[in-house]
Amino acid sequence: MSETYVKRLSTILLDAITDKDPRVQEQVCGALCTLGESQPAEVLSACEEHLRLHEKLAHPYRTMVLRAMETVVSNHIGELDKDMARAIILLASNEMTKVKELVSDWQQAASSVLVAVGRRFISSVMEELLSKFQPGLLPHPCTVHTLASLSISNVFGMVPFLTSILSTMLPMLGAAKHDSMKVVFCCALQRFSESTLEYLANLDQAPDPTVRKDAFASDIFGAYDILFHQWLQSREAKLRLAVVEALGPMSHLLPSEKLEEQLPKLLPGVLTLYKKHAETVHVSKSLGQILEAAVSLGSRTLDIQLDSLLAALHAQICVPVESSSPLVTSNRKEVLRCFTVLACCSPDRLLAFLLPKLDTSNERTRVGTLQVLRHVINAAATQMAVKKPFILSSMKLPLLDTNNKVKRAVVQVVSAMAHHGYLEQPGGKAMVEYVVQQCALPPEAEPQKPGADSEALAADSVRAISVSTLYLVSTTVDRMGEVLWPYLLEFLVPVRFTGALSPLCRSLVHLAQKRQEAGAHAPLIQYNGNVHLPSPYAITTRLLAVSSNPYVGDGRGAASLRLLSVLHQDIHPALGQRWATAIPLLLEHLDEYSEETLSQKEWEEKLLMFLRDSLAVVSDNTWVCQLTLEMCKQLPNYNGTPLEKNFLYKCVGTTLGAASSKEAVRKHLQELLETARYQEEREREVAAPQRGLACCFGICATSHLDDTLAQLEDFVKSDVLRKSAGIFNIFKDRSESEADKVRSALILCYGHVAARAPCELLLARVEADVFRNMSQCFSTKVLGIKVETKDPALRLSLVQSVCMATQAVCSSAHGGSFHLSRKAELVAQMVEFIKAEPPDSLRTPIRRKAMLACTYLVTLEPALEEQVQADLIHSCLHSVMAMLPEPEEGDSHQESLYLDTMQALKDLLTSLLQRNMTPQGLQVMVEHLSPWIKSPRGHERVRALGLSACLLQFFLEHLQISALVPFHNLGLLVGLFSPRCADLWPATRREAVSCVHSLLYLQLGYEGFSRDYRDDVAEQLLSLKDGLAHPDPTILFHTCHSIAQIIAKRLPPDQLISLLLTLFEGLGDPDKNCSRAATVMINCLLKERGNMLQEKVPEIVSVLRSKLQETREEHVLQAAQHSVFVLATHHCAAVVSSLLGSPLPFDSHTCTLWRALALEPGLAAQVLGLLLEKISRDVPFKESRAFLLSSTPDRVATLLPLAATCALHEVASAPASGPAVLELCPQLFVALLLRVSCTMGVHPPRHLQAKERRNASSGLASRSLEPCSSAVDALQAVLVRGGNEDVVQHMELDGGWQLLKTSAGHEEGVTRLASAMAKFAGPRLPMVMKVLFATQSSVYEVQRVTSTAFLAELLSSNVVNDLMLLESLLDNLTARQKDTSARVRRLVLRGLANVASGSPEKVQTHGPQLLTAMISGLDDGDDPHSLVALEAMVGLARLLDLVDTWDLRTVLLHIAVRIRPFFDSERMEFRSASIRLFGHLNKACRGDCEDVFLEQVVGGLAPLLLHLQDPQAPVVAACRFALCMCGPNLECEELAAVFQKHLQEGHGLHFGEFLNTTCKHLMRHFPDLLGRLLSTSLFYFKSSWEDVRAAAPMLTGFLVLHVEAEQLPQVDLEQLLAALQLLLKDPAPEVRAKAAETLGRLVKFA
Repeated sequence: MSETYVKRLSTILLDAITDKDPRVQEQVCGALCTLGESQPAEVLSACEEHLRLHEKLAHPYRTMVLRAMETVVSNHIGELDKDMARAIILLASNEMTKVKELVSDWQQAASSVLVAVGRRFISSVMEELLSKFQPGLLPHPCTVHTLASLSISNVFGMVPFLTSILSTMLPMLGAAKHDSMKVVFCCALQRFSESTLEYLANLDQAPDPTVRKDAFASDIFGAYDILFHQWLQSREAKLRLAVVEALGPMSHLLPSEKLEEQLPKLLPGVLTLYKKHAETVHVSKSLGQILEAAVSLGSRTLDIQLDSLLAALHAQICVPVESSSPLVTSNRKEVLRCFTVLACCSPDRLLAFLLPKLDTSNERTRVGTLQVLRHVINAAATQMAVKKPFILSSMKLPLLDTNNKVKRAVVQVVSAMAHHGYLEQPGGKAMVEYVVQQCALPPEAEPQKPGADSEALAADSVRAISVSTLYLVSTTVDRMGEVLWPYLLEFLVPVRFTGALSPLCRSLVHLAQKRQEAGAHAPLIQYNGNVHLPSPYAITTRLLAVSSNPYVGDGRGAASLRLLSVLHQDIHPALGQRWATAIPLLLEHLDEYSEETLSQKEWEEKLLMFLRDSLAVVSDNTWVCQLTLEMCKQLPNYNGTPLEKNFLYKCVGTTLGAASSKEAVRKHLQELLETARYQEEREREVAAPQRGLACCFGICATSHLDDTLAQLEDFVKSDVLRKSAGIFNIFKDRSESEADKVRSALILCYGHVAARAPCELLLARVEADVFRNMSQCFSTKVLGIKVETKDPALRLSLVQSVCMATQAVCSSAHGGSFHLSRKAELVAQMVEFIKAEPPDSLRTPIRRKAMLACTYLVTLEPALEEQVQADLIHSCLHSVMAMLPEPEEGDSHQESLYLDTMQALKDLLTSLLQRNMTPQGLQVMVEHLSPWIKSPRGHERVRALGLSACLLQFFLEHLQISALVPFHNLGLLVGLFSPRCADLWPATRREAVSCVHSLLYLQLGYEGFSRDYRDDVAEQLLSLKDGLAHPDPTILFHTCHSIAQIIAKRLPPDQLISLLLTLFEGLGDPDKNCSRAATVMINCLLKERGNMLQEKVPEIVSVLRSKLQETREEHVLQAAQHSVFVLATHHCAAVVSSLLGSPLPFDSHTCTLWRALALEPGLAAQVLGLLLEKISRDVPFKESRAFLLSSTPDRVATLLPLAATCALHEVASAPASGPAVLELCPQLFVALLLRVSCTMGVHPPRHLQAKERRNASSGLASRSLEPCSSAVDALQAVLVRGGNEDVVQHMELDGGWQLLKTSAGHEEGVTRLASAMAKFAGPRLPMVMKVLFATQSSVYEVQRVTSTAFLAELLSSNVVNDLMLLESLLDNLTARQKDTSARVRRLVLRGLANVASGSPEKVQTHGPQLLTAMISGLDDGDDPHSLVALEAMVGLARLLDLVDTWDLRTVLLHIAVRIRPFFDSERMEFRSASIRLFGHLNKACRGDCEDVFLEQVVGGLAPLLLHLQDPQAPVVAACRFALCMCGPNLECEELAAVFQKHLQEGHGLHFGEFLNTTCKHLMRHFPDLLGRLLSTSLFYFKSSWEDVRAAAPMLTGFLVLHVEAEQLPQVDLEQLLAALQLLLKDPAPEVRAKAAETLGRLVKFA
C-alpha cells in the first residue's frame, strides 16, 4: 500500500509537470522534493519510471524531473542502495545521450544527476560512462562533460581513472571533427589537469599516494600536441579560448624537456590570441600558468621571448578600459600576475623595458606603465630593492604630467615607494612634494562629466587619493618619519599649498606627537641652518589666519589649531600651559557648530581673544614686533581671500595694540597705509564694518589712540588727497577714482578709531580730529573750490563712519550733555544722502546708515531747528515709505536690508519724538504720517500704521504727567486710525487696533491713571485682533462695531463731535472697507452716545445729507430698511403678500427689505407664521411632461411655497429674528425638512427656467434658484437663528447638507442631521418628534422615509432616554414595520438596532420586542438578498451583546441557521454582515454554548478560515473578528491564543503561517473533525474566488500535515486525490501551485 500510494502521488505530480506556468512547475518540483524527503527511494523510482515510460515527454519537462531527482539524490545519497543507484545511473545516462544534438538544460540536468550519484557510487557511474566511452568511437559530448565534472566534484575518486581515460581519449581527439566536440574535449582536459594537480598537491590525504606526475605526462603531451598544433589554429573563437584555457594547467603536467622544447612556439602562439579576442582574461590566465611552469623548471627560453612577452602584456595593461566589468578586472589581475612572475626572474630586463615607457607623452602608455611599476614594487620588493635610485630618477617626466589619470597613478606609485623605502633615497622629497601638490588641488579642478575619460567615483579623485596617501604614509610607515619631519613644514606658508593645509596639519600633528613621545621636552624643529623651514612667527601667522575660515578645505581651522597646540614649545616656551586650555575650548566651539550655523563674528572674536591672551603671556616686545612684521609680510598672500585678509588685518591691529614701542606702532601703521590695496572693494567693504584696514586701525586705537590719530592725520595731510597738478607724490600712477578709494578707506578708519577708542579720551578728540578729518577726506578743494564726490562707496563710508562715531559719543558717560558744533552740518549731509537715494528701490544700506547716524545726532546738543527737523522727517519718510513692497522671502539679503532700514526709520522718529513729548509733538509726527496712512497703496499704509503704532507705544511708555491736562486731539487721532481697522491689508488692521489701544491708554494717563493700570474695556481691543484677520466682511465689520463700542465707552464727551466729524470725512475714503467701517462706527456711536448729541444733531444731519449726495453706495443707503419696518408694524400680512409677489429670485434690495421685517421680535413672529402657512398649504410640486413622448413626467415646483421658502430664509437670516424663530422652531424645522425631502430633483417653475436661459444666452449673470437648495438654506438659517449653530457647523464639516440635497445621499444626510440635533439640540426634540409623528400618514413616500430616518437615528443617542421619549419612539417605529415601503421597513430595523448605541441599558427590557422585529426582518419578503435582511443582520450584531442570555438562547440556533447561506453570498455586504453576526453569536455565548450551537461553530470554522483570503477587505476583517470570537467556544486555549495573536485588527497576516499553526492545534485537540473539515474544504475547491480556491487545498494540506496516523481513516483519499487532480487543471496558476504543494504533503498517508 505504502509503495503504491507514494508512487501514485508522485505520478499525479509528474503528470502535472507539463503545466505551462513556471510557478506551478516549480511547485510540482518542490512537492516531489518534499515527497523525496520522506520516501526518497520511492520518489526516485517513480521519477525514473515516469521518464522511462513517457519517452515522448518534451525535454523541458524531463529537465524539471531530472532536477528534482538531483535534489533528492544530493540530500539522501547515503540512503540509496546499489540497485536504485544503478537504475538512476542508467536513466540519467540514457537521458543524457538520448539525442546526439546538444540540448543544454536537459542534458546538463541528466549530467548533474550522474555527478550527484558519483559522489558515492563513483565506480558504478564510471562503469556506465566508460561503457559509452569506448576506444575507436567518438563519445557523446555530454559523456565527456560529465567525466570532467566528476573529476572536479570527486577528485580522489576520479584521478585513478584518469590514466585509462586519457589513453582512451587521446585517439579520439584526432577523430573529433566538429568544433563543439573539440571544445568539450578541451574543457575535459582542463578539468582533468586541474584535478590531477590538486590530487598531487594533497598526496598526504589521497587514497593512493604513489601517483606521480610522470604517469600523465605522455598522454598530456599527446593531447597538447593536437590542441596546440591543430586546434589552436581554428577559426572558431570559442574553440581557441577553450584550447588556451586547457594549455595553462596542462603545461604543469608536461615533461620538463618537452615544455622547454615547446616554449619557443607555445608562448608566441598564446600571445597571438591577444589580437584575435576581445575578452582576453582566459588568455592571460593561461599565460600566467605557462610562465609559472616555465620559471619552475628554470627555462632559458624565457630570456629569448621576454621582449615580446613584455610588449604584449604591456599592451594589455594599456588598453582603454571601457567598463568596469568583472572580466576586464580579472584580465588586469592576471596580466599583473604575469608581470610578477617576470619581475622575479628578470628584474633588470623588466625595468629596462618599463622605465623608458614613462618618458612617453601618451596617457594610456604612461598610466599603464605606472600601474605595472606600482605592482612590481609591491609584489617583487626583494628584486626591486637594488633598483631604487634608477626607478626614482625615471619619475621626473611623469611628475610634470597634468593629466588626472596619470596624476592618480603617480600618487599610487609614490604610496608603494613609501612602503618600501624609496623616499629615503635622493629624489624622494620630490615625490613627497608632488603628493602635497595634488592635495592642494581645488575641488572644482576635478572632472565632472561622466564618461570614459572622467573619474568614476569622487573617492578616486586625484586630490582624495593624495590626501589619503599622505596621511597613511605619515601614520602607518614608521620609516617615513625622518623623511617627512620637518620637511612637511616647508609647505605650510606658501600660498600654492593652501588647499593641502588640512592633510598637512593632520600629518604634522601625528609626526610631532610621535617625536614628542620619543624626545620628551626637546624642541621639535631643529633649524640647523635650514633656511627653507618657516619661522615660528610665520607658522603662527599662517595657522591663525587660515583658522578664521575654519570649515573650508576639509576643516582646516581645527587642523591648524591642533598643529599650533603641538608646536607650542617651538612657537614660544611660555605658551604651553595657556594653549593647553585655550585651544581645546576653540576646538570644542567648532565641534558644536557647522559651516551654516557658525557665527563668523563670534568666532573671529574668540581667535582675537586667543591672540591677545597669547601676547599677554609672552609679554616680550621684541617677539611681538617680530610677529607683527611677519603678519604684515604675509598680508599680500591673502589678496584673493578677503575673509582671511580682513582677519589678518585684525590680528595686526591686535599685535600692534600689545606692542609697547610707539615708534614701531607708527612705523607699521604708516606701512599699512602705504601698502594697502585700496582698489580691492572687499578690503574696505563697508557693509561688514569689522573687516580690513579700518578695523586694524580701530583695534590699534584701543591702546594707542593718539599715535593712531596722528598717523592718520599725517597721511591725510600728505599729497595723496590733492587733485592739483603734481599730486600723488607716492601714488603718481593712480587715477582720481583710486584717490576716492583711498579717501573712503581713511574715512572708514576714522569711524573705526572712534568706535574703538576709550570713551574718556574720545570726546576731547572727536570734533577736531575725527569729524574734521572725515570732512576733509570726503570733500576736497580744487583751485579753492570745495568739490564733493559722487562715488557711492565713499558716501557709504562717510555715513557709516559718522554713525560709528556718533554712536560712540552717545554711549559715553557724558554723551547726553556733549555739544556737537558740527551737528547741523552732519545732519544736512545725511539728509542730502537720503534724498539722493532712489525712492522706489533699496539697493544700498546708505539710507539706513544715514538715518541711524541722524538718530544718534538728534540726541546730541544743540537741538535741531523746527524746519530742519521737518525736512529730516519728510525726507526720511519719502525715501522709505515709497519703496516697493517687501522683497520676496527667497532674497535673504534684500529682506534683511529692508527690515534694518525700517527699524532705522522707527528709531529716528522715536528719537525726534523724545525731544517733544507733548500732545502737540505727537500731533506733529502724526501729521507727517497722515498722507501715508491714507495712501492708495497698501504697502505704504502698512508701513505708516506700523510707524504710528511704534510712536504711540513709545509716547505711552515714556509719558510723564505732572498735572492733569486734557488730551485735546484724542478725537482727531482716533478718527484717523479707527477706520483703518477694516483696511484691505490685514497687517494694517492690526496696527490700527494697536494705535487705538495706545490712544485710549494715553487718555487714561492724562486722566491721572498710573502707567501700570490695566483697563478691562481697553484690553478688549487686543482680543479683537483675531477677528480683524478674518477675510469675511461680516466678521470684520462686526469687529469694527465692537471697537467702536469700546471707543464709545472711554471717549470723553468733549471729544465725541470731533471724532464723528473725522469719521464723516472717512466716508469718502478710497478704500471701500474703511469707508464701510466708518459707517459702522458712526452708527454704533450714535446708538451708544446719541443722547449726548442733542445740540449737534443739525450739524450731523447736514453732514450726512452732503455725504448721501456724494455717493450712492449701498452701505450709505441702508437707512431705507427702517421704512419697511415701520410699515410692517401696521400691515404685516399685506407687506408679506406684496413681497412674496416680487420676482424670483429675489434681488438684493428685496432681500434687504425682508431682513428688515425681523428687526422686532413680535413682528418677526407674525411674518414667520404667515410664511409657514404658505409653505404647508399648497402642494410642493406639480408633475408635467416637458415633451409629449417623455417616458417620465418632470416635477416642477409650485411658485408660492417656493417664494415663501426663499422669504423665510431671508427673515431667518436676520439676527434680530432669533426670538421669533425660537418660538416656532419645531414647526419651522419639520416643515422645512419635509420641504427638502419632497423637492429633491424638482425643477424651478418654467418661467424661471426660461429666464435663466435668456440670461445665460445674453451673458448676464443671474442667481440660480434651485428648490431643494433653497429649502436647505432656509433650514440652515432657522437652525442658526434658533441657537443651533453647532448643528449647522457639524453638518457642514460632515458634508451632511450636500448629502441632504441628493437622492442617493438623502437618507444619510437626514441621519447626520438627526445625530447633530440629538447632540446639540436635545431639548427641542420632544416638540420636533411630536410634529414628526403626525407625518406618518403622509401621502408622499419620500416624506415618510425622511421622518423614519430621522426618528431612527434619534434612538442612537441617549438623549431620547433622558427625555423619556424611548417608549413612544419604539412604539411609533414598530408600528411603521408594516409600511408598504421597503425603505421605511429597513429604516425601522436600523432605528430599533440603534437602541444598542443610544440606550444600551434598555436593550434587556425591550429585548424580546427587538429580537422579534429583527428575526422578522431576516425573513422579510421573497428576495433572499433583500436589503431588509441585510439591515436585520447588522442590527442583530449590534444587539446581541446586550440582550438577556435567556432571550437569546431561544433564537440562537434559528439565527445561526438562517445566516449560514449568506457566508458565500456573491455580494460582499451580505458576506461581511453574516460572518460578523456569526462572530457576535459566538461572543454572546461567552464560552458556554449548547452542543447544538457548537455544531454550527464547528461547521463555520472552515468557511471562516478560507474567507480570510476573500478578495474584499471588509469580509476579511469580519472573518478575523468571528474567528477570535469562536476561540473561547472551542474550549482550546492554544487555538484561542493563536487567533488572538495572528488576527488582531490592523496587524498584517501571514496566511500560510497562520493556517499551518491553526491546523496543528485543530488536529492536536480535535482530531475527530478531520473528515468534516476536509469535506468542507473540498466544497471550496469550486469557489468562484481564485484566492479562496487557492486557500482550500492549503487548508487540506496543513490538516493532513498535522494529523496523527490513527485519524487518517477519516479521509476519503480517493475523493481527495480526485479533487486535487481536478485543481491541477484549474485556470488559475496560483490554485494549481497550491494543489501541487498539497499533493506533496499527502505523503503523510504513506
